[in-house]
Amino acid sequence: MSAAVETVKNMVESGLYNQPRKTEEELRNMIRGVAALVPPGLSDDDIEQIAREIEYKQGIKAGLGAVVDSEDFEPWLDDAKPSIEPFYWNRYRKLLLQNGLPKDVVISTDTVTDKILSRLGNPEKHVPWDRRGMVVGHVQSGKTANYTGLICKAADAGYRLIIVIAGIHNNLRNQTQARIDEGFIGRDTGKSQETKKGGAKHIIGVGHFDPNNTPVSLTNTLRDFNKATASTNTSEIDSYKVPVVLVIKKQSNTLRNLLQWLKDNSARGDREMIDQPMLLIDDEADNASINTKYNKEEVTTTNRLIRELLNTFHRSCYVGYTATPFANIFIDPDQDDEMLAEDLFPKDFIIGLDAPSNYFGGKKVFVEGLPDDEDPTWLRYVEDNEDVLPVKHPQDFVVEALPDSLVKAVRAFVLTAAIRSLRDQEHKHCSMLVNASFRNPIQLQLRNRLHEVLQRIQNAVRVNGSTGIKGLADPEIAALKEVWESEFKNAYPSWDELQVALHEVIAAAQVVLVNYKSKDVLEYPDEVRGKAGRKYIAVGGFSLSRGLTLEGLTVTWFLRNTKMYDTLMQMGRWFGYRTGYEDLCRIWMPAEAIGWYAYIANATEELQSEIHDMAAVPTATPRDFGLAVRSHPASLLVTARNKMGSGTKVTTLIGLSNKFVETSRVSIKAGDLSANIEAAKSLLLKLKGARFEEERSSWGALYRGVPVQFIDEFLAAWRNAEQSVTTAPDPVRKYIDARRADELQTLDVLVPSLTKGESDETLGMPIVPAMRYVDLHDLQHDFMSFSGKRMRVASRGIEKAGVDPARVEAAEARYREENGKADGERVNYPDSIYRRKRDRGLFILHFVKAKAPDGKEDAKEVSLIPADPVVAWGISLPVSSRPAERVEYVVNTVRYRELFGEEDEDEDQEAALEAS
Repeated sequence: MSAAVETVKNMVESGLYNQPRKTEEELRNMIRGVAALVPPGLSDDDIEQIAREIEYKQGIKAGLGAVVDSEDFEPWLDDAKPSIEPFYWNRYRKLLLQNGLPKDVVISTDTVTDKILSRLGNPEKHVPWDRRGMVVGHVQSGKTANYTGLICKAADAGYRLIIVIAGIHNNLRNQTQARIDEGFIGRDTGKSQETKKGGAKHIIGVGHFDPNNTPVSLTNTLRDFNKATASTNTSEIDSYKVPVVLVIKKQSNTLRNLLQWLKDNSARGDREMIDQPMLLIDDEADNASINTKYNKEEVTTTNRLIRELLNTFHRSCYVGYTATPFANIFIDPDQDDEMLAEDLFPKDFIIGLDAPSNYFGGKKVFVEGLPDDEDPTWLRYVEDNEDVLPVKHPQDFVVEALPDSLVKAVRAFVLTAAIRSLRDQEHKHCSMLVNASFRNPIQLQLRNRLHEVLQRIQNAVRVNGSTGIKGLADPEIAALKEVWESEFKNAYPSWDELQVALHEVIAAAQVVLVNYKSKDVLEYPDEVRGKAGRKYIAVGGFSLSRGLTLEGLTVTWFLRNTKMYDTLMQMGRWFGYRTGYEDLCRIWMPAEAIGWYAYIANATEELQSEIHDMAAVPTATPRDFGLAVRSHPASLLVTARNKMGSGTKVTTLIGLSNKFVETSRVSIKAGDLSANIEAAKSLLLKLKGARFEEERSSWGALYRGVPVQFIDEFLAAWRNAEQSVTTAPDPVRKYIDARRADELQTLDVLVPSLTKGESDETLGMPIVPAMRYVDLHDLQHDFMSFSGKRMRVASRGIEKAGVDPARVEAAEARYREENGKADGERVNYPDSIYRRKRDRGLFILHFVKAKAPDGKEDAKEVSLIPADPVVAWGISLPVSSRPAERVEYVVNTVRYRELFGEEDEDEDQEAALEAS
């Protein structure tokens, strides 16, 4: 696309912002009119291309978020708006449109940032105030863009001191500073520092729309806060006529320096700064900010220093941004009241951001893109690493070779870069992520081995890439074609064109190491048409796991064993926006990790829905949402992790209203297996004895209105695997017992059976058992995990068994509407949408035949797999009229450690903590 095409497109999109949607003909006429003003003129094909791009963006929708307020919320923004000149916001809005953000997303950002601003303190109110809030978004979904918009609006409203705390590493702080430079300041602070007085100001971003009223920055892209530099820069401050901004690392040394500098200024009589209304943005608020009792002094120190910083000002606002609401900001395993006394608890408001419909996130990848009976859309399995790169490896491990799947991933990355170039995206950056070890020496070796692989490919395409069919005699070229045939043939059907394009596209590609010891440079200059984008294979650990954006990320190879929700989700750098190349994205990871991500994606979606549900209840407060997060079954992991060091039992309260509980892990002790078989036989015998009519469903036999007593007696007899914390029978029985007189008098009972295969009558009725893969590692601990793709025994959609078809249709229609799905488009619906439509609970009695994962049939652990099918169960509990009631679970952290292991501390994270 030529520069003229880009100019016309930007002009048209800006002009459309405040206009109603155009018809196809009106849009094309508008483009022709603008094109006539931009030499040298455009062809009909150019005009059609612009029209289609704009129409695609017009189809992208974004919700307006959900808000949960405290009881004392007093709106002020609407009354103040007539006197607010939106100078900084208008510049930023124009930049968002120019950068290609769809109109609907810009409108949504405008609306949501107004909602947040209105819940901050009124900067024109000259009495002490202190506001605390949280914004819950999605990983890589645009939280930085959101808080940049908030900063612009806060500055317009009168905030004159803005502090952004961004990550614990320089690379993330520098990246955040660069985005604030572009979206708020309007000049490159790093280059401006090098410019002599009277020279150019290095205008960038919003500065091109209007370079006036430039905010004063006391930090820059080259260095973090420094007292001497800040004191020098304060000479630019003229009674706070323009805002003052700082972007600092989340490290105690930096926070101490800033606090001391503020105190020194006050001691010298300069109290003007602490008298200003101050906004503090805490990016990744769940990381290092919270007083989590992890027995690490750094966490507590950082929390204390942030509080001190807020208390230094008479008028202050704290807004924490996070994508992982399971963070311990909401979780105190000891008692409720202590949690609410946490100093950074968002007592005033919680806002849930809706991801736009084109967001490439956990739900799309690990729920919708992971169908039960088909191959995953974007995911690929790593099954060949243990011999050459085991998940657990010592510090002195030698990486002599790479797993074949990693080499295939590199080839896939090379091909995606070439395809994007042939799609007129040659100026776009392309990246690959390799996150396979928390140890820096191993990361260095991986970088070197990957460099060797990339160099072989580069040499092959340089020598033989343009030799047509003869080039296929080169084994590297032949291997590339093989990957193209298996992965990308439908995305770009001409191998000949692709082969010719390879050399020019990847000649400058490089492998970079991203950790605190590395001198490699990972930088993405502004994308300019006619200039090739960067091609990086980035290798690292923690530095690639929080906040850092890899531009144009298409291929990921991921091999980490953490099971902690917040850590796993933040490692998902592959989430984000992939306009024009979503079909090329590939993510390689072990099956177990895929199962964990699928589980977490579902849990996170449930919590986002919880915010929306609470927003619809006028009396709901942030305290209620805090308790909801804390009482979600998913919080058991974080709760137990807090107490790992003690090795004792941890008691926590969990809510089961509107939850699905199932035994994805079962005991394989001989006595337990036989006892559970007998319990299942007894339940089915009672159903037959009571002559419940057996209704055939697509999943198996369904019995309606079964007395809760039958289910309770089964659970009383159930022998649970100690590692299956959420299926401990006593808490579930207590929850049911409290509702047996009304809400849970009766339940539906489903006994799944496959439609094909050999039936088994062990339980007293013919059942064709389901087949489920198991995790071989767990067998030695006397339990069996049904790994599968989603860590579930049940098939997708099973919770709609027994629900009225009209209700099912209504639930699915609403889901399609809320998620921008067209009628007729294939959708993998989450089961939670059916749960909300149930009149009764659903108890599912599974009969399951376990088997080894494909390719592991000869493993020594296979002999431990039970030869006969085993019993498992699940229960879908409808929304309770008493959702605040919770039941007590006990976590034995010794068994917890056996199941999950102790999380390895990333060496980058350790170094950052030591440095502070």
